[in-house]
Amino acid sequence: MADLRTIIESLGQGWTGDPAAMDSLLADDVVIEAPFAAGGPARWDGREAWLAHAVPAREAFPVRLDRFTVLTLHETTDPEVAVLEYELAGAHPVTGERAGARFVGVLRVRDGLIAGWREYQDTHAILQALS
Repeated sequence: MADLRTIIESLGQGWTGDPAAMDSLLADDVVIEAPFAAGGPARWDGREAWLAHAVPAREAFPVRLDRFTVLTLHETTDPEVAVLEYELAGAHPVTGERAGARFVGVLRVRDGLIAGWREYQDTHAILQALS
């Protein structure tokens, strides 16, 4: 079981090259939501549902992320919940052009595992980076 700081470090490792670092911290019954995703709101109930989506999406993602920066971590009055502001950045493998986007994640950690993750994305920056 991991503490909040270890979980955040594992998220960064997951996004920048080692998805197992992040995936191993998901509770079996995790709920992952992206209310403002570019394709419309999305929700995955359970670790297996998330991985069924995430594994092929990672393989198809055209930008290789190489930087995860925590901008701010807000701990809340609920000891299970924190709000994480962060930036992901990387390079397009064909053009070499670098880009980044900011995110806000509402993270629920229970018994050392991620039980809930609600991510608010800068969809404009993501679309710009992918174009």
